[in-house]
Amino acid sequence: MTTQVYRYRVKSLNGLLNQQARAVNYVWNFCNDTQKHALKWRKPWPTGFDLNKLTSGSSKELGLHSGAVNAVCEQYAKSRQQFNRPYLRYRGRRTLGWVPLKGRDLKREGDAFRFAGNTFRVFNSRPLPEGKIKDGTCFSQDRCGNWFLNIVVEAADVPVRTPERGVGIDLGLKDLATLSTGEKIEHPRCFRELETQLAQAQRARKKRQATNIHAKIANCRMDFLHKASTDIVRRFDYIAVGNVSSSKLARTRMAKSVHDASWHSFKQMLAYKSVANGAWYEEVNEAFSSQVCSNCGALPDSRPKGIADLGIRCWTCSACGCEHDRDVNAAKNILNKSSARSGHRAPAEGIPCL
Repeated sequence: MTTQVYRYRVKSLNGLLNQQARAVNYVWNFCNDTQKHALKWRKPWPTGFDLNKLTSGSSKELGLHSGAVNAVCEQYAKSRQQFNRPYLRYRGRRTLGWVPLKGRDLKREGDAFRFAGNTFRVFNSRPLPEGKIKDGTCFSQDRCGNWFLNIVVEAADVPVRTPERGVGIDLGLKDLATLSTGEKIEHPRCFRELETQLAQAQRARKKRQATNIHAKIANCRMDFLHKASTDIVRRFDYIAVGNVSSSKLARTRMAKSVHDASWHSFKQMLAYKSVANGAWYEEVNEAFSSQVCSNCGALPDSRPKGIADLGIRCWTCSACGCEHDRDVNAAKNILNKSSARSGHRAPAEGIPCL
């Protein structure tokens, strides 16, 4: 069994959620104070079970469901252990709202959901599949003040497809992605289109307008990436992507363009959508992928070399005379370096000259 998260925007009882979010912050800060007290007096660090015992009976005073209080305590202990820190940050007025809950406490009611005696109506953007609602479900708030219900559902495993048709993907800045089939996915440049408006709003100190522009940029980018990744996963059984590091390139002069491209989010979408649809996904080392000839496997003298030759987008192999588009050639080499499960050359063979 696999788990999937379905996200719905809430359109009722937002005021109640704001009130409960403040109570959640109070419980979180109490857990943090308890942890600091244990550090000060050299006591054993409290576990999620210990914090649940300390907060038992407080749900009525706080106006929270008891399952929500327990979920906050357990998440605090889990986060502290995960990040290996003696204590965590306090949650305050500037913290985005968050109300966790136990999966068993959320009930379906047609197109709405019922929790703690309240019915929350949502924008039913896509149907929720039948399955057990698991822990990890929560209400969350974005920077525009909108509330969302994130539902973790247990779904049946999808049978794995036979890897008959594979594709290599080379990520870039001029084009978001180039496929080994020769197709190119154009870069949407969501940030660049609204960069001037955002700068004007920030200089005028119009915080709400700047926040809305940031949200519009993020929504535009995510919408485009979701559509592009879904189309690729539906068409191909095996997907190989180069392991380009956006975090390293974000420290260079190309930082704005790298963040605007959002390669990491795109690769994440391809990865989890491949699992959900029974396709194969793999990240491969893309070293020398733009310099090696994908036709003969040679490393010719006519290849584009280093940063100085980034402007060369087309070149001809001096070994076999094959003409290459730089990005398409890189995508083909990425596919050739992928695992043997795709039906192409095995990793042991890889690129002959390397």
